Formats: sequence, structure tokens, C-alpha cells
Amino acid sequence: MYKIYIMIQQIIKNIPHLNHSMIPTSIYKLNKISKIHNTDIFCMRDDMTGFAFGGNKTRKLDYLVSDAKNQGANTLLAVGAVQSNFCRIAAAYGAVENMQVHLLLSGQKETIPSGNLLLDYLFKAKISYTNSTENSKIESESIAIEKKLKREGKKVYRMPMGGSTPVGVIGYLNAFDEILSYEKKNNIKFDYIFVASGSGGTQAGMVLGKAITGWDGDIIGISVGRNSGELNTVIKNLVLNTAEYLKIRIKIPDIKVTDKYIGKSYGEHTIAGFNAISAFATNEGIILDNVYTGKAASGMIDFIKNGKIETDSKILFIHTGGNIEIFE
Repeated sequence: MYKIYIMIQQIIKNIPHLNHSMIPTSIYKLNKISKIHNTDIFCMRDDMTGFAFGGNKTRKLDYLVSDAKNQGANTLLAVGAVQSNFCRIAAAYGAVENMQVHLLLSGQKETIPSGNLLLDYLFKAKISYTNSTENSKIESESIAIEKKLKREGKKVYRMPMGGSTPVGVIGYLNAFDEILSYEKKNNIKFDYIFVASGSGGTQAGMVLGKAITGWDGDIIGISVGRNSGELNTVIKNLVLNTAEYLKIRIKIPDIKVTDKYIGKSYGEHTIAGFNAISAFATNEGIILDNVYTGKAASGMIDFIKNGKIETDSKILFIHTGGNIEIFE
């Protein structure tokens, strides 16, 4: 296990990054939920990464914003939904790093901003809105904004939805290394990792870690928007492109995703998701959200209840943050 731990660190040691994820992520057993479901369930609290209300995007942006600064950029351009967690944290990074931030948000402008949008304004981001809902159209509009900003003399670093680029993926390759370190320190072996999977970068980082180290557990992505086939392709391409960026050769392991817990569409609440939110809140004092982690937890619970996971398994649930959604 020690050699495995060193392997990832050697690969990424020279990749520059910021360190706004200030509070070390904790992993611990969910005792009451484990007892309810008669299996050992642990939680990785990436909702507590300690910057701008935390979440998985802090790991990505530590690398993305560092890359932007190294390229001489003075302006960040990010895209997402009106209540995007990624855009909220990108706005915070820009404010702290003295970079102008432009956000292109899909959805209706709120008369009274709430949740993430309220924080976007607090961080003084410049916000544009689009009625487009298709990712390709939104990205096209962001490219048009990038060109306009460049004509105005700005040095722009444009980031796609969720910051899911090879640079951003490295954030979760590093997180996977933390998981291996926890296993080694606590003499434990996780059989399954469950994570909400949207733009694919978080799961891609862990799949790449699995490919590098030969870790033999299953990483199961609970899709929050894309169908399984599309998400599988997105993750595969991110893994391959990140490996190429890092100049390493890998054999991609099976990528496991399911789209059975999305509900009607991205962002729509589900009964199973709400039940999972309630279970985590009342049993563990942990707050999930309706868009990402609630659905991921509902998928994990359903896997257990339907016998898709052996009762003596050890499961790690990645809490990717986003709990500000509860206050929208």
C-alpha cells in the first residue's frame, strides 16, 4: 500500500496548485446508518474543504486557478446553472486571487438572489444569463463572451461546466490518494466508493487513481443528469486526456455509472433523494442536497437494499458538498 501511495504523489508532485482547501478532509464511519443497513458505511467529508462553503469544486479550482495564473490570466470565465456550486467557488477564488470573474448562468435571473447566486454577487462576480439548457449551446455562448473579453484586453481563462478538464481532474486524483492513505493508516480496504457524478471530473480523477494503482474496488457514479452512456463516454475521455496531460500510460478500468436515480431531470427533486437527506440529517447530523448528494446517497442505499452489495462490504460515500441548495 505504501508504494501505491507514493506512486500518485510522484506523478502529481510538480503540478502547481493553490491551497484554499484549507481544512483536511475527514473520513469516518457513519455508525447509525451502518447499523440500519447492516454494512460498514464511511463518509469522506469534502463538503468541509473549508473555502467558500466547501465542496468538491475546491479541489479542482486549486489546480485550475493556479494554471490560470501561471498562464498570465487576470480573468476567470465559468459557466453553470443559476445555482452552480462550481461558479460560486470560482467567484470566491477570483475575489481572493485578485482576478475578475465572469459567470454565464443558465436559467432565470432571480429577483431576490438566494443560495449560491447570492454568494456569487457577494464575491462581486460579473454575471450574464442564458436561456439555453443544452451544454453545447451554453459552451458556445461562453466562447463568445471569451472573445469579447479578449477584445477588451482581458487575459481570459475559460473553464467548462464543473471545471472538468485534465487540470481539474488532478484535484480528485489527489483526493483518491488521500483515500488510499486513509486505508493504509487505518488498516481498512474499501470495496465500493459512491459519488454523485455530473460533469464527470470528480469520478474521472478517482478512476484514474484506480488505473494507476491497481486498486480493486468499485467506483460507482450516480448520475445526476446525463444518461449512463453519455456519462461513461465523458468520464472515459477525461481519464484518457488527463493521463496524456500527465504523460502516463494506463489501462482504463471498467467505468461504473447509473442513471436510475436522476428523477425527471437534472435539478429535479426525488422522493428517494429527500428520504436520504432526512436519514443523513437525523442519524448523522450531515446535510445533503437535493441535486447531487441526496441522489447519490439514495442510489447507494438502494444498492444495499436490493442486494447489489454484500452485507460485509466496506463502503465509502463521497460527500461532494452543495448543501447550500437546502437554503435556496
